[in-house]
Amino acid sequence: MPVIHTPATATAPDTAVHYTEKGEGPALLLVHGHPFDHTMWQPQIDRFSRTHRVIAPDLRGYGATPLRTAPDPAPGTDGAPLATGLDVFADDLVAVLDALGVDDCVVVGLSMGGQIAMELYRGHPGRVRGLVLADTFPAAETDEGRAARNAMADRLLAGGAAAMRAYADEVLNRMVAPYNTHAAPHVHRMMCATDPAGAAAALRGRAERPDYRKTLMTVPFPALVVVGRDDSYTPVADAEDMHALLPHATLAVIEEAAHLPNLERADAFDAVLEEYLRSLGRPS
Repeated sequence: MPVIHTPATATAPDTAVHYTEKGEGPALLLVHGHPFDHTMWQPQIDRFSRTHRVIAPDLRGYGATPLRTAPDPAPGTDGAPLATGLDVFADDLVAVLDALGVDDCVVVGLSMGGQIAMELYRGHPGRVRGLVLADTFPAAETDEGRAARNAMADRLLAGGAAAMRAYADEVLNRMVAPYNTHAAPHVHRMMCATDPAGAAAALRGRAERPDYRKTLMTVPFPALVVVGRDDSYTPVADAEDMHALLPHATLAVIEEAAHLPNLERADAFDAVLEEYLRSLGRPS
């Protein structure tokens, strides 16, 4: 029987990262997307904790992890709003791994979580022994995309919880395909519960993300790219391009799913993830 660990926290600069840990074996780190929390991985936590030590954190500003626990610093002379860069998220994940005594892990990231996984590998390559990139893309933001992310951040900060709910209503049918009604309530609840300040800071940080395409070309171990067939945020063509950059990678397209195939078609997603993990074997 797997050992079940209660939720805990790891100390990172300016915040305490909440995470759930379950199971024993090789470490499997699950990194959620925006604007969700660790519970978007619940089917995978339940399934893979039979064979792995599954670690699922709430990212800074999401779920139970506050954007910061220390007082806000004095505003800069440029008046720049608070932004959480992907490097900050990656360093928070390293703090969790350090707190748990985990040397290296397989990282599974979806959407923004996939970009954080790429940043984790870029900044801390020795901590990553496997890489799963789901419904994500490696390119830097365009000028148009940067403006859109910053405008949405302004909207969420100005409107608070009501704006977060309105955003959730607007994008639900892109996050979850309309025919996957079983997954929609959970996804909508996660989005509505997200702290608008945390979401805004992540949007601003993500707008300034680096280009990870050259980084992916250096990955020495097998990787897995997963995408929902009907994902309009990161279409199959984007996944194919990313797959082509990785020296040793498998591409899996999940039928009848949009942006969250791990929830929309959990069995199909888990099957390709299980096959990938089996191909890696156990760490030496």
